[in-house]
Amino acid sequence: MPEHTSFFTYLIAKLPFFKDFAHALGHTATGQEVTTHTIEPFVVSVFIVILLSLVAFAAKAKIVAPKGIADEAIVPEDKLTSRTFLELFVGYVYDTMKDAMGPKRAKKYFPVVGTAAIFIFFGNLLGLIPGFAPPTSSWNITLGCSLVVFFAFNYYGLKENGFAYIKHLAGPVWWLAFLIFPLEVMSLIIRPITLSVRLMLNMSVDHLLVGIFHTLVALVVPVAVMLLGTLVIAVQAYVFTLLATVYISLATEHDEHIEDHQPGKKHDITRVPVQPPA
Repeated sequence: MPEHTSFFTYLIAKLPFFKDFAHALGHTATGQEVTTHTIEPFVVSVFIVILLSLVAFAAKAKIVAPKGIADEAIVPEDKLTSRTFLELFVGYVYDTMKDAMGPKRAKKYFPVVGTAAIFIFFGNLLGLIPGFAPPTSSWNITLGCSLVVFFAFNYYGLKENGFAYIKHLAGPVWWLAFLIFPLEVMSLIIRPITLSVRLMLNMSVDHLLVGIFHTLVALVVPVAVMLLGTLVIAVQAYVFTLLATVYISLATEHDEHIEDHQPGKKHDITRVPVQPPA
């Protein structure tokens, strides 16, 4: 994807620490030399994590009421603040997960999905600020987020269902296992790739279009493009969150057909969950 110059580009170039750090990393997995521009998405990601942590601590300080002032933590504020925004955001993500996997599992797996959702949303949102580039326009960042989800739902699936999680990939009938199992494994491997590429391409194109319109027409027109970009930001964060929720839900679901998948017992194929497209 095209490289963008942002505020962090100049900041990293001016600080010798980042130059030494990039030089110490050597080369990437593809053999390219690591430069200060290469590590920029990681630096921006760390900046977002620090910023969100500060906002979260500030919101927590308002929620945890002092002694004898419990009403301040219960009654919602009458204006949009960091606390009200986080409450709305967390509530929406939790409701999305609850609809897909139920309240018990939604609460259990919310830390992984919720963290990915808020990081991706604010990572996307950074691209609308003039002088900044979204870290989610880099495949290194989106692939990292996708791999976290990939290892998480496989770990949760093995933890909840044991070997039955692996056996489920072979399909409902044993004589088709040699055909279904490789396809299912390939589907699992493709998931983080499609999840990361979808997000990276959408954010790269969105940021590129905003930059082009800013260059061609400096007034009025870029505002409409930025409003459209806001919709893209929200939709892409929602899609990532929803797919991560679906993957974890399918991996941790306790299906009765797993126990029935034994010699001498009939198999109810209708109860086999349908795998979503990668």
